[in-house]
Amino acid sequence: MENFENKELKLAQEFVLYTHKNIFLTGKAGTGKTTFLKNLKLYCPKRMVVVAPTGVAAINAGGVTIHSFFQLPFSPFISAYTTISENSKNEQTDNSAYTYKLSRNKIKLIQSLDLLVIDEISMVRADLLDAVDDVLRKYRHTDKPFGGVQLLMIGDLHQLAPVVKEDEWNILRDFYDSAFFFSSKALQKTELVTIELKHIYRQSDETFISLLGEIRENKVSQKSIELLNSRYEPDFNLNENEGYITLTTHNANAQEINDEKLKKIKLRSKKFKAKIKDDFPEYMYPTEYELELKVGAQVMFVKNDSSFEKLYYNGKIGIITKFVEDLIVVKCDNQDEIYVKTEMWENVRYTLNNETKEIDEEVIGSFEQYPLKLAWAITVHKSQGLTFEKAIIDVNAAFAFGQVYVALSRCKSLEGLVLISKIPSSAIKTDSTISRFNENAAENAPDQEKLQDSKLIYQQNLILEQFDFLNLKKRYFSVKKIYTENILRFGEGFVKIFEEITAQAQSEIFDVNDKFIKQLNYLFNTNKEELPENSEQILDRIAKASKYYIEKFNFIFISKFKSLYFDCDNKEISNEMDNAINRFELELKLKLGAMQASVEKFETLKYLRALSDTEVDFKSEFNRPTVYSSHTENKNLFAELNAWRKSLAEDSGIDVYKILPYKTLRELVEKLPQNLTELGKIKGIGKVKLKQFGDDILDIIYEYCERNNIKRAEPVEEIISKTKAKKTQAEKLIKEPKKDTKTISFELFKQGKSIEEIAEERSLVFSTIFGHLSHFVLKGELEITELVEQVRLDKIVNFIEEQENLNLRDLVEKSNYEFNYNELKLIIACKEKFE
Repeated sequence: MENFENKELKLAQEFVLYTHKNIFLTGKAGTGKTTFLKNLKLYCPKRMVVVAPTGVAAINAGGVTIHSFFQLPFSPFISAYTTISENSKNEQTDNSAYTYKLSRNKIKLIQSLDLLVIDEISMVRADLLDAVDDVLRKYRHTDKPFGGVQLLMIGDLHQLAPVVKEDEWNILRDFYDSAFFFSSKALQKTELVTIELKHIYRQSDETFISLLGEIRENKVSQKSIELLNSRYEPDFNLNENEGYITLTTHNANAQEINDEKLKKIKLRSKKFKAKIKDDFPEYMYPTEYELELKVGAQVMFVKNDSSFEKLYYNGKIGIITKFVEDLIVVKCDNQDEIYVKTEMWENVRYTLNNETKEIDEEVIGSFEQYPLKLAWAITVHKSQGLTFEKAIIDVNAAFAFGQVYVALSRCKSLEGLVLISKIPSSAIKTDSTISRFNENAAENAPDQEKLQDSKLIYQQNLILEQFDFLNLKKRYFSVKKIYTENILRFGEGFVKIFEEITAQAQSEIFDVNDKFIKQLNYLFNTNKEELPENSEQILDRIAKASKYYIEKFNFIFISKFKSLYFDCDNKEISNEMDNAINRFELELKLKLGAMQASVEKFETLKYLRALSDTEVDFKSEFNRPTVYSSHTENKNLFAELNAWRKSLAEDSGIDVYKILPYKTLRELVEKLPQNLTELGKIKGIGKVKLKQFGDDILDIIYEYCERNNIKRAEPVEEIISKTKAKKTQAEKLIKEPKKDTKTISFELFKQGKSIEEIAEERSLVFSTIFGHLSHFVLKGELEITELVEQVRLDKIVNFIEEQENLNLRDLVEKSNYEFNYNELKLIIACKEKFE
């Protein structure tokens, strides 16, 4: 990054790049805060996003608004960190009311974020900053303030304050000391580093600089008040003095002055409409959508010249001299005429590049217009960040803290400043809360020693974090606990494998790591002056340990958990187990990603990248329905029957265990019944289920056995026939239909009855009738579109073709049960027959 001669800028740069401290970069107007941000965007290797509180501020900073990026409401936010005072009458502290609708891509971007830059932080309310914290913690899965993301906040508290309405403050006052950002509960849980830029680039007049400093600190002497009011000129004639802009406190005043001045020019006006492309909302317009201008009008440039000539800058004042085709000609003091063409402003959206894992800026809209606006007057609020050679100050009605300072500090010199009303000392207001914050920050100002300590602690903490397996251990034992407490539901087949994993993990990972952490702390204590990244001894130990743990994690955890699948009929317990396994797997893979990044050499940035890349790319491989328990024979049949019953349950809107209990599935795959008689003997299949689902179940089992050349025992009824034994009770309950059941359904369908009507008439379920009719589609006696509408058929065919040779059960799972088992089965069969 650029090597700044300014020592404060250099210090700020190193704190941003080489530590994880949250930073407040402040300074008087004109000290280079905007330039610092511009350079940071060019050279900072950390993945960063720039946000600002308003649309115009966001456009100027080259970022997006806080509300749009984090999808935040404009209502007050009550942080989870807050506690209600005893006298509080407000009871709304439950953040469950706050729901965020972030896209999957936005969530991935947030998970990859290293650095969040907030420009114009003085206008950001404390509760808004806590809302940002809430989003970051939620989607980065951590309770660390701001989700562990580093903050760089840029602004000047002595300039514009946050806007908070009286009714909003009535809600917030019980939770916050002030509305300023530094009262954020999340920020107060961190160690904030405040760096104040001292060198002023905007003004060179030492007397004026000193005067502004006194106003900023609310310590104005009588001598300074007299000096300031010496610029009071009540009879100042604007018509005789070109190039002056009036700074006023209210928008209506500025608009009135501009309209009045434009009308006085007795020439025809020209109107210029902006060209807006795609997404560029009105609140972000940098100038008017329709500019009405005249020759002789005083205008201000609202953008820096993008050409190499750099003829104008944001805030430069001039007079329109003529219109030449598609150019507007502007004359500024002591300068040749400037031929102004349209400029482009871009509205960007941050996206995560899936290949490089970098945060890219995607242009989603643009605003093309001449970079001008009428400039006989402007509000103090809109003047923030601008520089004027000549200005008329009208702040007698200043209503907010900092407005007088903002207005005066826009000027480059005292000589270029004119007051149309005297400024009493009472109008120079600084919030006492700001004064206390600044005093505390000045007492704890960072220096090179603190920077070095911060670098050292940061690297040591990252290394200790890499080898901290406490959370991994908790996640694993959480999975084991859920299994142990529900062993009858999941089956006893996993008892031995859990015993094996637990014993190996304890002796070969956790016990070993306890000793390794002690070694690391010893090395840190004996290398107090040397950064870990520069210590060959520490780097060597990290590399060897990383290699060791990669091998152990893969052998003890990864290889074993990939072969396990936990499923039961209790949806709540099944979801609890799935969530626990998912958390364990993510934690495990985060550790693996960190280790893999450190095998060659531990580097801070590489380590951070590995963590965020792992989380962004995370796809669960554990507890997949394609893997079935080791205690179950015919695993693929189990999977297929399970997919069938889940699909049927989804279509019917009933619990899956009401179709078939989990234990019944296990008995089916063990006994492989061949007919309704044998099926009726399976525990959990009574007379009703036998009639409803019998044909479907037998078809699935029959096709599975045929595909796998499984020879089953001779059917029970044949044995009975040969031995002339009495019929079993199950056989007595079953009356074999005189006519084939499929044919009955087909004939009813040809009579014009719907599948639902046939199912109701025959006391069967939809899927069974659908299966009956599918038989006749494959025989060519029915068109497939008579069962599946063409639009849905095309959608299912496209879905199947997009998958890579997935079997039927996996397709059902992959579609998240959008397409049911029987539909997919029929369409696959038709495709195979046709091909």
